[in-house]
Amino acid sequence: MNEIDHKEGPALFSVRGDATNRRIFRSMIVAIILAVGASLLFAPWRVSTGLLLGGLLSLLNHYWLITSTTAAFSVLVNGEKPRLNLIQYVLRYAVIGSVILLSYKLGIASIAALIVGLCSFVFALFVEAFREFYFAIIHREEII
Repeated sequence: MNEIDHKEGPALFSVRGDATNRRIFRSMIVAIILAVGASLLFAPWRVSTGLLLGGLLSLLNHYWLITSTTAAFSVLVNGEKPRLNLIQYVLRYAVIGSVILLSYKLGIASIAALIVGLCSFVFALFVEAFREFYFAIIHREEII
Protein backbone atom coordinates (compact mmCIF):
# COMPACT_ATOMS: atom_id res chain seq x y z
CA MET A 1 0.00 0.00 0.00
CA ASN A 2 2.81 2.38 0.85
CA GLU A 3 4.39 1.64 -2.50
CA ILE A 4 1.23 2.50 -4.42
CA ASP A 5 0.77 5.82 -2.63
CA HIS A 6 4.37 6.77 -3.31
CA LYS A 7 4.02 6.01 -7.00
CA GLU A 8 0.70 7.82 -7.42
CA GLY A 9 1.52 11.05 -5.59
CA PRO A 10 4.49 12.44 -7.50
CA ALA A 11 3.21 11.17 -10.85
CA LEU A 12 -0.12 12.93 -10.46
CA PHE A 13 1.54 16.11 -9.31
CA SER A 14 4.07 16.02 -12.14
CA VAL A 15 1.50 15.40 -14.86
CA ARG A 16 -0.83 18.04 -13.41
CA GLY A 17 1.95 20.62 -13.32
CA ASP A 18 3.11 19.80 -16.81
CA ALA A 19 -0.40 20.06 -18.25
CA THR A 20 -0.99 23.35 -16.47
CA ASN A 21 2.27 24.78 -17.76
CA ARG A 22 1.45 23.68 -21.30
CA ARG A 23 -1.98 25.33 -21.11
CA ILE A 24 -0.46 28.54 -19.73
CA PHE A 25 2.16 28.53 -22.49
CA ARG A 26 -0.52 28.01 -25.17
CA SER A 27 -2.65 30.78 -23.67
CA MET A 28 0.35 33.09 -23.79
CA ILE A 29 0.82 32.30 -27.48
CA VAL A 30 -2.86 32.98 -28.20
CA ALA A 31 -2.69 36.29 -26.31
CA ILE A 32 0.37 37.37 -28.28
CA ILE A 33 -1.20 36.41 -31.62
CA LEU A 34 -4.42 38.28 -30.80
CA ALA A 35 -2.59 41.38 -29.57
CA VAL A 36 -0.20 41.55 -32.52
CA GLY A 37 -3.02 40.84 -34.99
CA ALA A 38 -5.16 43.64 -33.59
CA SER A 39 -2.23 46.05 -33.45
CA LEU A 40 -1.34 45.38 -37.09
CA LEU A 41 -4.75 46.70 -38.04
CA PHE A 42 -5.06 49.66 -35.68
CA ALA A 43 -1.64 50.71 -34.34
CA PRO A 44 1.70 51.93 -35.70
CA TRP A 45 4.32 49.36 -36.61
CA ARG A 46 6.42 50.11 -33.51
CA VAL A 47 3.54 49.05 -31.30
CA SER A 48 3.15 45.78 -33.22
CA THR A 49 6.87 45.15 -33.02
CA GLY A 50 6.87 45.91 -29.29
CA LEU A 51 3.97 43.55 -28.65
CA LEU A 52 5.63 40.79 -30.63
CA LEU A 53 9.05 41.27 -29.05
CA GLY A 54 7.60 41.58 -25.54
CA GLY A 55 5.50 38.48 -26.09
CA LEU A 56 8.46 36.48 -27.33
CA LEU A 57 10.48 37.62 -24.32
CA SER A 58 7.60 36.57 -22.09
CA LEU A 59 7.55 33.10 -23.66
CA LEU A 60 11.32 32.80 -23.29
CA ASN A 61 11.13 33.94 -19.66
CA HIS A 62 8.37 31.45 -18.84
CA TYR A 63 10.17 28.56 -20.52
CA TRP A 64 13.49 29.45 -18.91
CA LEU A 65 11.91 29.76 -15.47
CA ILE A 66 10.08 26.43 -15.71
CA THR A 67 13.10 24.48 -16.96
CA SER A 68 15.56 25.96 -14.48
CA THR A 69 13.22 25.51 -11.52
CA THR A 70 12.39 21.95 -12.54
CA ALA A 71 16.08 21.12 -12.87
CA ALA A 72 16.89 22.74 -9.53
CA PHE A 73 14.21 20.90 -7.59
CA SER A 74 14.43 17.55 -9.38
CA VAL A 75 17.17 16.55 -6.95
CA LEU A 76 14.60 16.53 -4.12
CA VAL A 77 13.41 13.15 -5.38
CA ASN A 78 16.82 11.72 -4.48
CA GLY A 79 16.85 13.46 -1.10
CA GLU A 80 19.54 15.98 -2.00
CA LYS A 81 19.46 19.70 -1.36
CA PRO A 82 18.02 21.79 -4.19
CA ARG A 83 20.61 23.50 -6.35
CA LEU A 84 19.33 26.95 -7.18
CA ASN A 85 21.87 28.78 -9.25
CA LEU A 86 21.48 32.50 -8.65
CA ILE A 87 23.39 33.38 -11.80
CA GLN A 88 20.62 31.79 -13.93
CA TYR A 89 18.01 34.11 -12.46
CA VAL A 90 20.21 37.17 -12.87
CA LEU A 91 21.19 36.14 -16.40
CA ARG A 92 17.53 35.69 -17.37
CA TYR A 93 16.65 39.22 -16.33
CA ALA A 94 19.86 40.60 -17.85
CA VAL A 95 18.97 39.05 -21.23
CA ILE A 96 15.43 40.43 -21.10
CA GLY A 97 16.60 43.85 -19.98
CA SER A 98 19.32 44.05 -22.62
CA VAL A 99 16.88 43.11 -25.42
CA ILE A 100 14.45 45.78 -24.21
CA LEU A 101 17.23 48.37 -23.98
CA LEU A 102 18.58 47.46 -27.42
CA SER A 103 15.14 47.68 -29.03
CA TYR A 104 14.57 51.06 -27.35
CA LYS A 105 17.93 52.41 -28.49
CA LEU A 106 17.35 51.22 -32.05
CA GLY A 107 13.83 52.67 -32.03
CA ILE A 108 12.19 49.50 -33.31
CA ALA A 109 9.64 49.03 -30.52
CA SER A 110 7.48 51.02 -28.18
CA ILE A 111 8.39 50.56 -24.51
CA ALA A 112 4.73 50.50 -23.47
CA ALA A 113 4.02 47.81 -26.06
CA LEU A 114 7.01 45.80 -24.85
CA ILE A 115 5.62 45.88 -21.32
CA VAL A 116 2.16 44.86 -22.51
CA GLY A 117 3.74 42.00 -24.47
CA LEU A 118 5.59 40.89 -21.37
CA CYS A 119 2.23 40.78 -19.57
CA SER A 120 0.94 37.95 -21.76
CA PHE A 121 1.64 35.70 -18.77
CA VAL A 122 -1.00 37.59 -16.77
CA PHE A 123 -3.60 36.96 -19.48
CA ALA A 124 -2.68 33.27 -19.49
CA LEU A 125 -3.07 33.05 -15.72
CA PHE A 126 -6.54 34.57 -15.93
CA VAL A 127 -7.51 32.08 -18.64
CA GLU A 128 -6.29 29.21 -16.44
CA ALA A 129 -8.10 30.62 -13.39
CA PHE A 130 -11.37 30.90 -15.31
CA ARG A 131 -10.90 27.36 -16.63
CA GLU A 132 -10.38 25.99 -13.13
CA PHE A 133 -13.33 28.03 -11.86
CA TYR A 134 -15.53 26.58 -14.60
CA PHE A 135 -14.59 22.99 -13.78
CA ALA A 136 -14.89 23.56 -10.03
CA ILE A 137 -18.27 25.30 -10.08
CA ILE A 138 -20.11 24.07 -13.17
CA HIS A 139 -18.95 20.47 -13.13
CA ARG A 140 -18.57 20.40 -9.33
CA GLU A 141 -15.06 18.99 -9.51
CA GLU A 142 -12.46 19.55 -6.86
CA ILE A 143 -9.24 21.29 -7.71
CA ILE A 144 -6.37 19.09 -6.62
